[in-house]
Amino acid sequence: MRRGLSVVTGLALALTLGAGAVAGPARATGYRYWSFWDRQGTTWTYATQGPATAHPSDGDVQGFRFAVSADSKDAATPRSAPTFAQVCASTPAKPGRKRVALALDFGTAQDAPSGETPPAPRTACAQVPEDATTADALASLAKPLRYNSAALLCAIAGYPHTGCGEQVSSKKSPTPATTEEKPSDEGPSLGLLAGAAAVLTLAAAVLWQSRRRGR
Repeated sequence: MRRGLSVVTGLALALTLGAGAVAGPARATGYRYWSFWDRQGTTWTYATQGPATAHPSDGDVQGFRFAVSADSKDAATPRSAPTFAQVCASTPAKPGRKRVALALDFGTAQDAPSGETPPAPRTACAQVPEDATTADALASLAKPLRYNSAALLCAIAGYPHTGCGEQVSSKKSPTPATTEEKPSDEGPSLGLLAGAAAVLTLAAAVLWQSRRRGR
C-alpha cells in the first residue's frame, strides 16, 4: 500500500512541477534576413519571386523588411503602409520608364546584428526602364547592395555590414500587460492543473484507506 501511495504521490509531484515548467519562456530559432513584399491593396503579401526576377509594373508598391523570422509565415512586414501616390507624387511619368514605390524597413535594434544600429525606415520612388526588375529599382535608390553566392539579398544601403541569413536563437517577447485583467497564456493550462488536482485527490483517498485498514 505504501508503494502505491508513493507512486501516486510522485506522479502528482511530477504533474505539479510540469505545470511550472510550462510557464517558462519558449525559445525560437529563426534567420536574420531581408524579406521581400508586394503591396496588394491595403495588405502586404510575401513576394513569390526574388527581387532579381520580379518585374514590377508602373504604379506598384513593394517593400523590404530586415528582421529575424523562422519562415515566410512568421516574417515581419514593413511597418509603414504607403500608397503609390504618397511615394511617387513628385515623380512625373516618362515614356519608356516606370515608377515603383519602395518601402525600406531596416528593422529594430532587437533584430540587428551585434554592434550595428538599423537606419530609420524610409520610402522612395524608383523610376527605371520598363523591363527593369525590382533589384534594378532597388539599386537605383539604395546602394550599396550586397548579395551572397546564392544570390540572396544580404544588405540594402550597406545594412547590415556583415552576415547574410544566419541562423539565430531568440526568446519570444512576453505579451505586454494591459490595464484589464485577462487570463494569462504563459501559465499552466487548466487541463494540466485539473489533472494534478485529480491525482492529489486520489493520493489522499489512498492514504485515508490505508489508515482505515490499519486500525
